[in-house]
Amino acid sequence: GQKMSKHKGNVVDPWTVLDNQGADAVRWYFYVGSMPWLPSRFYTDAVSEAQRKFMGTFWNTYAFYVLYADIDDFDPTKHKNKLENVMDRWILSRLHTLIKTVSKHLDDYRLAEPAREMDKFVDELSNWYVRRCRGRFWAPGMEQDKVDAFLTLYTVLDTLCRLAAPFIPFMTEAMYQNIVRSVDHTAPESVHLCAYPQADESLIDKALEKSMDAVLNIVVLGRSARNTAVIKNRQPIANLYVSGIDALEEMYKKLIEGELNVKKVWLGADVSAFISYNLKPQLKTLGPRYGKLLGAIKMHLDAADAVKIVDTVRAGEAYAFEADGQTVVLNEEDLLIEPVHKQGFVVETEGAVSVILDTTLSQTLIEEGFVRELISKIQTMRKEAGFEVMDHIRLAMAGNERLAGVLARNADEIKAEVLADEISDEPAGYTKDWDINGEKATISVQKI
Repeated sequence: GQKMSKHKGNVVDPWTVLDNQGADAVRWYFYVGSMPWLPSRFYTDAVSEAQRKFMGTFWNTYAFYVLYADIDDFDPTKHKNKLENVMDRWILSRLHTLIKTVSKHLDDYRLAEPAREMDKFVDELSNWYVRRCRGRFWAPGMEQDKVDAFLTLYTVLDTLCRLAAPFIPFMTEAMYQNIVRSVDHTAPESVHLCAYPQADESLIDKALEKSMDAVLNIVVLGRSARNTAVIKNRQPIANLYVSGIDALEEMYKKLIEGELNVKKVWLGADVSAFISYNLKPQLKTLGPRYGKLLGAIKMHLDAADAVKIVDTVRAGEAYAFEADGQTVVLNEEDLLIEPVHKQGFVVETEGAVSVILDTTLSQTLIEEGFVRELISKIQTMRKEAGFEVMDHIRLAMAGNERLAGVLARNADEIKAEVLADEISDEPAGYTKDWDINGEKATISVQKI
């Protein structure tokens, strides 16, 4: 927190940071850390965090594309994108909105704002677009939907390299050479010789972006509700209710269901049917105003409709009532509000939107959860054993009758997911002991 000074001995040697973390990382930290005219604290951990959040995510997304493009020998110059998938249209709309925003900021000599916009975009690209589209890249063959996914991601990465080139010149050059110049020898020799991207207004769909923002808001709240309920993401849930959003197209509801692993999303729910509140007077604000009436105020809050009171004060309006012949006026800051969820449900709220998670699990749902856990553990073992993505395996499990039953009843699904040609009860090859939702078993994988 002190100004760097040779006298104080707290000067950071820039070459040490540049050698360890690179010039691009140092640049990026200064872009997103604060406005150029403001003092900025500098420490290597902050550089590493900025590097991990943006550059690491950007690089991992690029590496994902390279891995699967190599597996399928995909050449983007030999295909055309039909843009039939809503996720493709959304990420390209976001990309061209980003180009407009970044260009406007740079025209006005602003650096922090465009860097932060790119930071946000890369997070959406990795944690929403790629996350929701992974199955398309993994699909067998080369159907048009898979081609569109590859072309969309290639287009985004190519454009983002050019957009971010003035900010992180070395990393974007490496990416450009590997994914663009390697397939298009007529492309400019360097990313820094390319024209800066121009927004294509025909690809910007504000309504689509707004709807997807609503989806992302629901997903964030849904994840929080799962955490509150201590239910793993791989455990399917029967129902998710949404209050504050009355309508979304079916394709958006399917996205929410897929991401949150719920069977059905219900919009336009009445949150008051799932939640109530314990209300207590806030003594710090009410004591000086209604000292002698605090007992009567508490009695009124205990007997009144708590949901109606909370809705009123959270809407910015005052709640008024009579106590011992005197008018009492309460605002949100006058109340201690403790939410009480209906048994079997968890509620999470952000602004006007609430999600209500049904936490009741049937035996069918529990078995589905075991199947997903088994698939995850086997995929982890494939990676630990050093198998290639397309290697087929022999799978074995021993030591637990319940999990053996789950494996037997869902053999076709599990075999297809982990590329297992055979299943036996005699462990062989790479073997590991697991505790899966409290059930212990020994699993082995062997390359065929």
